[in-house]
Amino acid sequence: MSMTTSDLWVRRYHPRPDAPVRLVCFPHAGSSAPYYLPVSANAGPGVDVLSVQYPGRQERRNEPLVDDLHELAARCTDAVLPWLDRPFALFGHSMGATVAFEVARRLTAMSREPLHLFVSGRRAPSRLRDEDVHRRDDAGIVAEMQSLSGTDTRVFDDEDLLRSVLPVVRNDYKAAETYVYTEGEPLHCPVTVFTGHDDPKVSVEEADAWRGHTTGPAVLHVYDGGHFFLARHQAAVLAVITGSMTPAAV
Repeated sequence: MSMTTSDLWVRRYHPRPDAPVRLVCFPHAGSSAPYYLPVSANAGPGVDVLSVQYPGRQERRNEPLVDDLHELAARCTDAVLPWLDRPFALFGHSMGATVAFEVARRLTAMSREPLHLFVSGRRAPSRLRDEDVHRRDDAGIVAEMQSLSGTDTRVFDDEDLLRSVLPVVRNDYKAAETYVYTEGEPLHCPVTVFTGHDDPKVSVEEADAWRGHTTGPAVLHVYDGGHFFLARHQAAVLAVITGSMTPAAV
């Protein structure tokens, strides 16, 4: 039997079919669905966690990569629609935050607005930066990866593994860096923003600007650390997410 679109795109590591809410998670540039395994494992019985698997990585490595973020968001939207049979929220880190936002916009246009949008490690869509990491040579991209401290250092010691990872990272950086925000109706759901105080990819002001993308309440949480502050503050961030979702759904 062939896999459905949803089967290809959605990973559900710890099924909680009786949970009143779902949390759909979108990975950062160069990453894949298992990045959210700890979220899935620790979210508790009240949240059914889904993690999106983009094309071109792991078991989807033979599929073409998507280097346009609007196209990626459109395809993600189609993939998650079958799972929206109960209240749901969206969560994304870095590039995944922008993907989550664009998915939220598309779902809202279908009258399927999320309960909550959680975004992490990413400037507001309306805040532009002139970035060109995707145009660097391989050494330049490796230097960027090392500077952000979000990649297992063993990857850099394994030439074959690094060679397989670099095209994915370059592709995703292109998608994130060439993304252009288009004006439109703001969201109406609450937006919670997480950022690292010393993140070189987003200032606190750029993170706070997310509040301009919703008519609902917006809250900013600033943590010690850089772009991958989540590694150190995972429990605290997850507590905010689960605490924000559950009361709204019951």
